[in-house]
Amino acid sequence: MSKWQWVTALSLGTAITVAGCGSGSGGNTDGSKNSAATSQSQRSAASTPSVLKIGPGVSGDFQHVFNPFQGGSAAPGTNGFIYESLFYFNPVGPQQYGLLASSYKWSHGNKTLTVELRKNVTWTDGKRFTAKDVTFTFGLLKKYPATDTNGIWNQLSSISAKGDYEVTFDFKKPNVPFAWYILSTTIVPEHIWAGLGNPTKAVVQDPVGTGPYKLSSFSPQIITYQANDAYYLGKPPVKTVEMQAYASNDAETMGLVKHEVDWSGIFIPNIDSVYTSKDANSRYWFPPNDVVMLYANLKDPLLKQWPVREAISLGINRKELVQKAEDGYVDVASPTGLVLPNNQDWVDPKLKGTNFSYDPKKAVQVLEQAGFKKNSKGVFVSPSGQELSFTLQIVPGWSDWYTACSLIASQLKDIGIRVQVQGEQAAAYTSNLTNHKYQLALSWTVAGPTPYYLYENLLGSNGGWNIEQWRDPGTDKVLQDFSTTTNKDRQTADIYSLEHTMVQKLPAIPLFYGVHWSEYNDKQFKGWPTADNPYANPAPYEWPGPEIVLMHLKPAD
Repeated sequence: MSKWQWVTALSLGTAITVAGCGSGSGGNTDGSKNSAATSQSQRSAASTPSVLKIGPGVSGDFQHVFNPFQGGSAAPGTNGFIYESLFYFNPVGPQQYGLLASSYKWSHGNKTLTVELRKNVTWTDGKRFTAKDVTFTFGLLKKYPATDTNGIWNQLSSISAKGDYEVTFDFKKPNVPFAWYILSTTIVPEHIWAGLGNPTKAVVQDPVGTGPYKLSSFSPQIITYQANDAYYLGKPPVKTVEMQAYASNDAETMGLVKHEVDWSGIFIPNIDSVYTSKDANSRYWFPPNDVVMLYANLKDPLLKQWPVREAISLGINRKELVQKAEDGYVDVASPTGLVLPNNQDWVDPKLKGTNFSYDPKKAVQVLEQAGFKKNSKGVFVSPSGQELSFTLQIVPGWSDWYTACSLIASQLKDIGIRVQVQGEQAAAYTSNLTNHKYQLALSWTVAGPTPYYLYENLLGSNGGWNIEQWRDPGTDKVLQDFSTTTNKDRQTADIYSLEHTMVQKLPAIPLFYGVHWSEYNDKQFKGWPTADNPYANPAPYEWPGPEIVLMHLKPAD
């Protein structure tokens, strides 16, 4: 499993139980190999008109699983092409797309969420979609808690239908941002799933959904989808989609270069020379999706001290990390912790233009002013005699992040802080972080449609990814205020306050952005999401975003 697949698995499970995720997943950023073989003989040398070939990330052979409750095991396209949610929220722009629902509103002091459903939706077996399917789906989450990975029933007190096209969700207490999880939940048909028992164990190989595509054929190497011409939002412009399995970054890159793949989402070193220079129609867009942080365990007696974290931040050359570890594909992160430019409208005007400084001399001054002195080995020692010597945990197979950690260790050595990079397997690494068994660690954040989700996960006392253990009643009060109101001015003021907390107190140390990987060839189809038109997540592995992308494409003239 690659780094970004691991990030998504955690974000949709452990971390997302409180708030948000926009971490990228399917692209293999480290070039690691998978032993599963890819049958090149099944691939045509070039795409044919009306057929779009997608490499949805390096994962090896596909599994014949079209069960949306089985997460990472489900075949690509299960969520989005086949099954849908009520809404789709664009993580790289302001758009909200009504899918199975047309509108929603809050009432009763923001404790009641009422959703209006579309009246022209049918399942692909011809049955009518109604409110019963929605209430049934949420009933499954309640009956089988293992399916409720977002903790929805920790927030809801009840759900009810009024007629065939209105559903009401009653909350235990106001929690406006949590609507995202409700409205993004995948809906399944009651008339089929009522007989399947525990949804996490159900065998689904011939799926019936509401989405723009139907399953046409399956093999471990290629999944073919055909357009659902009865789709309620109109006939899909792309008539046939082929999902192609790849076992390595190198193989998928070659598929792109040879036009065996039209759309992919992988890390390609030297992409301009390797890919775009080969064809005038070959393009890419890598928008930011989260903030990669250096986490300091705030229970550590040294790291909990602000001067130590400030010195570490000043001693890191982020531009070098970006260029040498990330091939220049990402930008240095904002000190506010905001994902920019996605969240540009939320930046406090007082903090616009705030950037990190690489200033080793100032880092030394900060420590000296706090009473630290260098010993004979050139390492700073605290007034109580403790060396500033730490381990930095990372997974060695995540080669870009491992390189970043090695660079950080070298940079901090220059200012008198000793850092030893400690390699861990992915499972042990995540366990150590969630159980706070680390000193320093490089890791992701869990973002969402607004900055609230990243801040709630990162800074909330019960945040799903508060691995640094930030505890501050003032922060919790601000997050609580945001969650109880729909007033944009109040929400904006709350976000401003959290930005200042990040800048002034460094609860975690932002480094650079994680990105959505997307390479595509627009010879056959136009209208792809770009920086100038960021209407949807461009990554072909970030479901259900590909559904939105394909419905926006148009055949090239």
